[in-house]
Amino acid sequence: MRHIEIYDTTLRDGAQSEGINYSVSDKLKIIKKLDSLGVHYIEAGWPGANPVDNEVFDQIDYEGLKNAQITAFGCTRKPNTEEAEDNVLKMLVNSKARIITIFGKAWDFQVTEALNTTLEENLNMIKGSVAFLIEHGKKVFFDCEHFFDGYKANPEYALETVKAAHNAGAERIILCDTNGGCINNEIYKITRAVVEAVPSALIGIHAHNDSDLAIANSLASVDAGASHVQGCMNGYGERCGNTNICSLIPNLQLKRGFEVIGENISKLSNTARQIAEISNKSLNASMPYVGRSAFAHKAGVHASGVRKNSQTYEHIDPSVVGNMRRFLISDQAGSASIKERLDGLKFVQNVSDDDIKKIINEIKKLEWQGFAFEGADASFEILVMKVLNRQPNFFNILGFRVIGDTISLSDTGADKRTISEASVKIEIDGEIIHTVSEGDGPVNALDRALRKAIVEKYPEVANFKLDDFKVRILDSKAATGAPVRVTIESSDGLHKWDTVGVSENIIEASYGAIVDSIYYGLILQGTKEVLQEAKDNLKTESTPAGSAQ
Repeated sequence: MRHIEIYDTTLRDGAQSEGINYSVSDKLKIIKKLDSLGVHYIEAGWPGANPVDNEVFDQIDYEGLKNAQITAFGCTRKPNTEEAEDNVLKMLVNSKARIITIFGKAWDFQVTEALNTTLEENLNMIKGSVAFLIEHGKKVFFDCEHFFDGYKANPEYALETVKAAHNAGAERIILCDTNGGCINNEIYKITRAVVEAVPSALIGIHAHNDSDLAIANSLASVDAGASHVQGCMNGYGERCGNTNICSLIPNLQLKRGFEVIGENISKLSNTARQIAEISNKSLNASMPYVGRSAFAHKAGVHASGVRKNSQTYEHIDPSVVGNMRRFLISDQAGSASIKERLDGLKFVQNVSDDDIKKIINEIKKLEWQGFAFEGADASFEILVMKVLNRQPNFFNILGFRVIGDTISLSDTGADKRTISEASVKIEIDGEIIHTVSEGDGPVNALDRALRKAIVEKYPEVANFKLDDFKVRILDSKAATGAPVRVTIESSDGLHKWDTVGVSENIIEASYGAIVDSIYYGLILQGTKEVLQEAKDNLKTESTPAGSAQ
């Protein structure tokens, strides 16, 4: 099999994404993740560009890397300057990286307009910079900046830049679609022309996604003979991003049969999510291969087909890339979707076809009201228990009340603060409990009051934490009277779960989601003997049990 090298530039080009600011710790963590994934080269940054990059190069455990080699990024010397006097080249030589990637101009327009020098001097800059770094013990990769635009404008000169770097000793020649404006047939033809013109060079591709073609362009370049591909995890990068390695790797390895990262491809989804978390970015749910929705099935026909044979609606087995199949519960769900979801429930067994019909009818009724169970798996499980009369009876909600008041924080009354007070009344094992609590807003006050009411009986709730809170207006035409959907993500340190509540009253919707959140958290904790009762289907009485639905 033909081997394709993966060169990751998340820490340099990806760090130029809007909203990403990596610390030293962030970069070191990402290096470990990328090395474990099996990429071949990790561009850690530009030595001398900022204190963070300097410290990263000092702290990298070079000998501890199992798969990847670290590269440092920089540029050719300045025009009409000696290599030994150029500050960028000196910083690159002094870095601990054994491989240096430098870029130089390959477009005559850029040479005369941006560098304000001659075409001949630019070639001297390329040759001299590459040779200087090699003389100081470095391996050199050369990025031909704006190569494709340069080739279209002046193919002879663009090829001269490639030959200058190659003849000076550069071990990789990377053709860059720096503006991201080329389409794949152009990329193929131009890459092929370079491969034929300089057959002894190892050619690479560096594509940007400004035309939404970075993946297609990278694949086209590989088809034309490139064997080195640069990109970023999750498609990060300046403007519209770089080639998305998370799609590139499986396309090369699974679809084209190239040797890329081997069995490590099973780590792809987890690595994508971990790096998204470190980058303080939400992973795009619809991202191919690694996204949460990449193998999610909503339509009943699709779910039925996948249950019979996954190839009916899946192009690969999701486990190959470390992802998983999901069956979404909605008003489009059929019996196949419900059966698949029920198979994964802990406390519901022996469900009949009549039971499934009841569940589907209840889902359709609730989704018509505005509930959405796609992103609220915990509320779905509670709903199933309720429909089948199998829910554990942790507590019963008898009522709640919320009031707000504005108080003055100074004698003049200039500084004011609005406080919320909530009271809840619940019943546990025949005992009526009535508690009151203040909070930063009505939802926080309700959450505190409910926890206060049950914590003595169920001390586990002290470990429950609200991680995320989302509100969506369902009918904007109704203005302030519009129904709202509240989705809450909770955790206990080990698990995460999502619940949902809907009402024209945002406090009531929030409360429904909070109640489900606490209720499901108790289920996960395996609290008391009531769980065994539910598991054995011994409970037959229908009680709300705190369900928001």
